[in-house]
Amino acid sequence: MQIENAIAVITGGASGLGAATARAFVSAGAQVTIFDRDPAGATFAAEIGADFAEVDVTDEASVAGGLDQAGAVNVAINCAGIATAEKTLGRDGPHRQDSFARTVDINLNGTFNVARLAAARMTEGGVIINTASVAAFDGQKGQTAYAASKAGIAGLSLPMARDLARSGIRVMAIAPGIFRTPMLESLGEEVMDGLAKDVIYPARLGDPAEFAALAKFIVECDYLNGTTIRLDGALRMP
Repeated sequence: MQIENAIAVITGGASGLGAATARAFVSAGAQVTIFDRDPAGATFAAEIGADFAEVDVTDEASVAGGLDQAGAVNVAINCAGIATAEKTLGRDGPHRQDSFARTVDINLNGTFNVARLAAARMTEGGVIINTASVAAFDGQKGQTAYAASKAGIAGLSLPMARDLARSGIRVMAIAPGIFRTPMLESLGEEVMDGLAKDVIYPARLGDPAEFAALAKFIVECDYLNGTTIRLDGALRMP
């Protein structure tokens, strides 16, 4: 599929990896609709020439309404997600069940909700790209909820690709390492430098534009299907 022929929805597209992907796809000629819970995302969408829909990825009616607005979608890229830091058993007792459930609901259930509803609109084939994480494979302390949700996304790739093959829809996942996003930048340069030291090469944080470049390549390379690509500079989380 050529990017200039793409009609894409990008969840979490108002910031971070999603914003970089939205910008790259618009620049390449795609018709893009950003899905985000933050209504301020409409300003960013207007700046880059994209459309905007205020969408809660966990809500079927909300996603369906956004897809109605987007039109004949043939690319869906799921970047919406949250991160939590809570140990299974910490100083204050067991991991809160509600925070675990919320993380899984947004990251995993939300991704599947958008993917399944978008697939139903892809009458002439398409591409679905989901965002996993290296935490799916080597999650650190305090990442049980996050790692479990992202492992679920990695696990979706092959069975979903098999399910959707007869409809001409490919399914891929990207597992990014540590990327310079607004959420990470809020921790400060010292913390980011400490995280970057475990990256093998290049020894730096990832640039969201590199995530966007991989998403573009996946859309354009018709033989990529049913797997998860690590994008991490050979990082293995300690």
